[in-house]
Amino acid sequence: MDQSRSTISKIFNGEPRSYTRFNLTQNMEGENSQVEMTLSSDMDEEMGGNGVGEHLSNARDPYVVRKAAWRTPKNICFMVAVTLLIFIIGYLIGYLAHRRKELAPSCSVSTLPSITQDSFETEETPLMDWNDVKGLLRQKLSTSSFEIAFSEFASESHQAGSSGDEMLGNKVLLRFKDYGMHTWHDEHYVKLTDPPASGSNRVTFNGSDLGTLGGYLAYSKTGIAQGAVLHGYYGQMADLRKLQDKNITLDGRVLLVRTGKISFAEKVANAAKLNASAVLIYPDPDVYRGIGGSMQLFGHVHLGSGDPYTPGFPSFNHTQFPPVQSSGLPNIQAQTITADMAATIMSGMGGKSAPWAGVGKVGDYDDMATVEVNNVLAEKKIHNVFGVIKGFVDPDRYVVIGAQRDAWGPGFASSTVGTSVLVEVARAISDMVKNDGFKPRRSIVFASWSAGEYGSVGATEWLEGYLSSLNMKAFSYINLDGVVKGFQTFNASASPVMYTLIQSTLKEVNTDSKMELCDSITGANWTEALLEPLRLNDPAYPFVTFSGIPAVSFSFTTAGKEYPYIGTLQDTRENLYNATCNQLAKLAVSAGQIAGQMALRLVHDHLLRLDVTMYHRQLQNHVVNINRKVKTVMRLRPELLPKALTVQWLMSASGSYGRASNSLTSDIQNSDLKDEAMCRSINDRIMRVERDFLSPYVSPRETPFRHILVGSGSHTLKALADHLDALLSNHSEADADLFRNQFALATWTIQGCANSLAGNIWAIDNEI
Repeated sequence: MDQSRSTISKIFNGEPRSYTRFNLTQNMEGENSQVEMTLSSDMDEEMGGNGVGEHLSNARDPYVVRKAAWRTPKNICFMVAVTLLIFIIGYLIGYLAHRRKELAPSCSVSTLPSITQDSFETEETPLMDWNDVKGLLRQKLSTSSFEIAFSEFASESHQAGSSGDEMLGNKVLLRFKDYGMHTWHDEHYVKLTDPPASGSNRVTFNGSDLGTLGGYLAYSKTGIAQGAVLHGYYGQMADLRKLQDKNITLDGRVLLVRTGKISFAEKVANAAKLNASAVLIYPDPDVYRGIGGSMQLFGHVHLGSGDPYTPGFPSFNHTQFPPVQSSGLPNIQAQTITADMAATIMSGMGGKSAPWAGVGKVGDYDDMATVEVNNVLAEKKIHNVFGVIKGFVDPDRYVVIGAQRDAWGPGFASSTVGTSVLVEVARAISDMVKNDGFKPRRSIVFASWSAGEYGSVGATEWLEGYLSSLNMKAFSYINLDGVVKGFQTFNASASPVMYTLIQSTLKEVNTDSKMELCDSITGANWTEALLEPLRLNDPAYPFVTFSGIPAVSFSFTTAGKEYPYIGTLQDTRENLYNATCNQLAKLAVSAGQIAGQMALRLVHDHLLRLDVTMYHRQLQNHVVNINRKVKTVMRLRPELLPKALTVQWLMSASGSYGRASNSLTSDIQNSDLKDEAMCRSINDRIMRVERDFLSPYVSPRETPFRHILVGSGSHTLKALADHLDALLSNHSEADADLFRNQFALATWTIQGCANSLAGNIWAIDNEI
């Protein structure tokens, strides 16, 4: 009988309460007898598993008899007969349902990293064949729809917090509503930098004003700085060390550097670390050649992401924190200048010859410059806009697809194309769900961020505001900023656990450069050919390093040539069409297919297609490097480290992670993937990996990018290797005791991640 009740309940699953009423009327001894049966099928999906049985055990008596005549013998016999008939019908229904379940096709899985599952149907979620899913997405993305989207979301003025930015946000929101998605938005009150309210910033060289400065660097220190100009090439620490090797000091100098290689913020931080007084940044001649010498550059110099005046916590209007600043804010002035201005300075510089080709002289002590920065810090309200396509099995688990909406100027490549891809992929997948029978197992959240140009402010504030809510729910982020900046080649930066997903997606997606992609992704060194390391200025960076959410950024580019208009007022539709040989719409379709197919794969399969074994290879590389350097220090500087110091425990922790990842692969092979609870348990172990690589021993406020492998700070494995180099060179900041402390904490962070990946406490392989 319980089985019959369960079967009937399934028929009505999804309704708060279902009623089936049988009115049995018969003329017995002159009285009417009525029997009413109410079957309740309430289910609290969030409680999982046995909600139906528990609810039925606590329900009211399902049989309500309206007349007292049931006590007569004839009515008793009638009731027994009816009850027996219902029991037989229920038993047959239950038997047939159980028989159909036994005959359902089994689901197979191969070993990681190539996890594959055969599609099967359950009563709750009929799985669409993966080839059909891919085909539907391909059919629904077209060049004509993208051309319409480009026109709708193009804007000449939509700087963060402006009316133009808000107008575009409302357009995105309306699109999401038109697609039948559940929509919402959140507001943040953030501090953004505007250009001077009157006049402009100024730079003089040897007493001569260099001209009007239209561009600026947000979050630069304001005020006036003076000093002798010194050329620092790209401003990388290695470039500045070369100057020091020539006995050229940076103290009090105004550093002149090119764009490229590293972010504006890193250039300024490196200069400040060596006591420079200010930084001037000009367009790299190798990238901007032939464009003209008067183009103004825009950017920011916050060595971090989010609102630098609310570090580690969200910029909601109701948060009442005392005034505080991010440790990533520079303490020196910084300003961009045009190529013509840089040429004027370099033509008048003397001093020693530069150690780099094409630079000339590095500058003498009487080549004086003055840098005056008058930027205005203002509090502004920004909006993030969201829409969600809810899953049918695990709706509380979701992949996020996002794109920034704001720009310094037209921002066609930096924001318009990404926003267009976002809404077109949302349209396509929504249509698949509404009209084609596609039922994603998990949810897809579409996000339109504001204040991306200031360092992923909107996205980071969202992460800070909902960190506890996102924990173990948001399992991936796909970034769409700058997805098309050229043609012919493809580049991506991502968390290592997404490498396999990227590779399999590129094998399946049709692009105009299909043969090049196939050649690149089938080789043994495909990661070196296509993938770049995650960098601080990558919008995916805070998702991985601050929140522990695997993330990916990708773009189409032109081989050997950067798109030069990002961060300028010349980032227009015309210039991007020229840079893509008028193939922009086709490339946007390809970008939509790549992003959409990655998202669909993550919400379609029973198991998340995230390859945790990829981190083991990175751990091994770091361990080998650290072991080699420890041995070198102990051989050449034995007084610095105790003889008892060994890398054995770091090796053991790395080995524990490798065994835990192999154990997960074994559990997948030996598990019944038709078991929803088992799939969820395995997915939980996969989702914890990225988060568990966040060091628990540093403050998210002081050191927000806590990831020990791809983050930044003294807690990372790269910092350990760099510290050993500093010990070997007797650098003033080297500290042997501090190194030992960092070494121990990093080791246990890795071991803790391995323990978590192992699953149950009795499955932990702990040799430390």
